[in-house]
Amino acid sequence: MAETSAAPKWTIGAVLKWATDDFRARGIEQPRLDAEVLLASALGATRVQLIMDAHRPLMAPELARFRELVKRRRVHEPVAYLVGEREFYGRPFRVDRRVLVPRPDSETLVEVGLARSAGRSLGARVLDLCTGSGCVAISLARERPTTHVHATDLDPGALAVARDNALRLGAYSVSFSQGDLYEGLVPPYRAFDLIVSNPPYIPSGEIAGLAPDVRSFEPRRALDGGPDGLDLLRRVIDGAPRLLTAGGALAVEVGAGEAPAVADLFVARGFGDVTRARDYGKVERVVHGVWGGDRAAPGRDGL
Repeated sequence: MAETSAAPKWTIGAVLKWATDDFRARGIEQPRLDAEVLLASALGATRVQLIMDAHRPLMAPELARFRELVKRRRVHEPVAYLVGEREFYGRPFRVDRRVLVPRPDSETLVEVGLARSAGRSLGARVLDLCTGSGCVAISLARERPTTHVHATDLDPGALAVARDNALRLGAYSVSFSQGDLYEGLVPPYRAFDLIVSNPPYIPSGEIAGLAPDVRSFEPRRALDGGPDGLDLLRRVIDGAPRLLTAGGALAVEVGAGEAPAVADLFVARGFGDVTRARDYGKVERVVHGVWGGDRAAPGRDGL
């Protein structure tokens, strides 16, 4: 693309074709979609408007903005970071390099959480561990406005992103605190009807083999689940009973192929009705179960 001022040949249609061909040659998986999303962002337009205005020449500032986005996408920086947001469960979440990019697979965790808490939807109390962008916590709260959701994360940067998303999306019943899993809760607290978590679950040795969009840009702390990928999941499952009401549920997102081992951990800890739910790609993505016993440390009114 020329570095000088806009020329008539650089219409919307022409730059889309150029960027699509460029991305395809570099092995980017969805070259046309990425080109459209980035150009729409650079122009402050919709993808439909790009089609309608395909013959409109671009001005120099517009070309410059688009060119910068293309340069960053060439090195596989995620599109969500470039445009600053990603849709999740029908809502636009702001994201940057402090948090993982929300993925459609994680919508399964929301669906399971809603189903498991359906009988307690009025005034239910939910805990979301490793909240990241807050996409799961906020989605649960917006779908069930009378539910109170408390979300924790170890990283203060991630919590800043989540708090911003909660304010923008009107999730006023979501509260936040910083800490390592359950250590983010400060007593006194009340027991929860539902605990959900999308913790790091990629085995450490597999991170180098992830797509460059993930391994080079998304926060490693939010990916690395230890040698077998289950380090954080074990801690989530082990600690849940002391914070769940009798009949309360735990639901966790897991990596591909991990569901059988995680289900065994649920059973070993004493959970009943242990079930595996598949995501949109038919991968067993969420393991969930019900706690039927007494809590080891009864909570008190508070948080």
